[in-house]
Amino acid sequence: MMTRLILAALVLGASASAAQSRRPPLYDPVLLNMGIVCQWNERCIGKQKRAMKSALNYLKKNGVAWKVQVCNRNSARNGTRKDWIGFNNCIRNPRIRRR
Repeated sequence: MMTRLILAALVLGASASAAQSRRPPLYDPVLLNMGIVCQWNERCIGKQKRAMKSALNYLKKNGVAWKVQVCNRNSARNGTRKDWIGFNNCIRNPRIRRR
């Protein structure tokens, strides 16, 4: 149940319409997080966005929602900041198994 809620939050946070993409980053928590992690470097933010889309598509396709909690802890930077590249790599790592 908890992993479904986390997965739903990830999907809802990642789905941005064209109108949302024009909003200031203050009102877009996903972009704000990426900007802080990347120190507002455009190339880094682009890599983070691609990694986020890739990770979410992989989760939808392969149904490995149980890895979300493990990878969230693994990809955390300074507590609440998420590194999507690290999260994407963790989700795809075959060595991570269920307990």
